[in-house]
Amino acid sequence: MRICTIGFTNKKAEDFFARLQKAGVKRVVDVRLNNVSQLAGFSKRDDLQYFLKSILGIEYVHLPLLAPTQDILDEFKKNHGDWKVYEGKFNRLIESRQIEKQISPLLVSEGCLLCSEDKPLHCHRRLVVEYLQRKWGNVRIEHL
Repeated sequence: MRICTIGFTNKKAEDFFARLQKAGVKRVVDVRLNNVSQLAGFSKRDDLQYFLKSILGIEYVHLPLLAPTQDILDEFKKNHGDWKVYEGKFNRLIESRQIEKQISPLLVSEGCLLCSEDKPLHCHRRLVVEYLQRKWGNVRIEHL
């Protein structure tokens, strides 16, 4: 099974949608806690859902189960927290949520996890897909 990831920051809409199309993504799984901010531009929830369907015929799903809590997010973002601390807290959170049992592999297979971070290195979308890879064992990860 292949699961892609993408962030919208530092991407023009044309590049963002072209990457999804080129990768043959069937569904965008939004793993953001906050997906309606004006700062999200073209990736604001309702706009993104419309664009994905109209431009590419791609389904959109918001899955806050795969997002950090507001406390974990604020500690890292607003208080300039340490990545290793964030990573540990987030990994414990998704383990306690047992996300591998809560979501169907069919939901994310050939899908693309969406978050705001430009690169996956310091983003929870990478942590989610790596966790699912460890739990399910048959996951090929592709960062767009």
